[in-house]
Amino acid sequence: MQTGANLWRATEGEVIEEAALALYINGQEWVTLMCTPVGLEQLVLGFLSAEGIIERLEDVELLDITHKGAVADVWLRYSVTLPQQRVLTSGCAGGTTFVDLAATRSPVQYIRQVTQEQVLALMQQLQDAAVLYSRSQGVHTSALSDGERLLAVAEDVGRHNTLDKVRGECLQQGIPTAGCILLTTGRISSEMLRKAADMEAPVIVSRTSPTSLSLSLAEAWGITLVGYVRGRRMRVYTEAWRLGLPTHTGRANGRNREGVA
Repeated sequence: MQTGANLWRATEGEVIEEAALALYINGQEWVTLMCTPVGLEQLVLGFLSAEGIIERLEDVELLDITHKGAVADVWLRYSVTLPQQRVLTSGCAGGTTFVDLAATRSPVQYIRQVTQEQVLALMQQLQDAAVLYSRSQGVHTSALSDGERLLAVAEDVGRHNTLDKVRGECLQQGIPTAGCILLTTGRISSEMLRKAADMEAPVIVSRTSPTSLSLSLAEAWGITLVGYVRGRRMRVYTEAWRLGLPTHTGRANGRNREGVA
């Protein structure tokens, strides 16, 4: 039996890239985003939309990625006062938002229902679409789905960035996000939940868990949270009726519904 140094061997593999993107709005430096430098236009558009700076693609007069991907220069069709009081989120890669996460909002109104088999099939599609993950690991993947196929897919070291990239691609392609399903490999934090609610997505599906705050927000906003979708198992935390499950089996007394499809 080999021991010590004889058990080790040299190998090669890709490492996911992380870089800083400085965002300028109407000539004013606003914030620096840490991200994987792919889909940068989508990231910028999605972030601006999520932060309430733009509502539609036509609000942007110019978006130019310069300095070898280190600067995003955005000129809007109107002047804007940029918020300065930011919140450092629990997201990886230095998540940040200028939106009040505690602010009240109306519940998501869309009555989207999905079967357990659809959830499993869509998560398999998400895994198959994770090109960067298959090469380097250490990266999150998210997607928007109509229940049958993936409409937009994004990968990034920051799970919150993936949702912004998805939102930005939807803006570019004219894809409505309301009433669709969001899938992700990352943890569902309050910031992830807020981004999904702003996209009017009534169902969020993840390979991992939500946080306590995101569960409270999901209950208040009428969003179905499904976590730990692995193999043939999943956990349904809130609004279980969308999967055809009794509503009383939700997060009563801090519990969740776990089942095998």
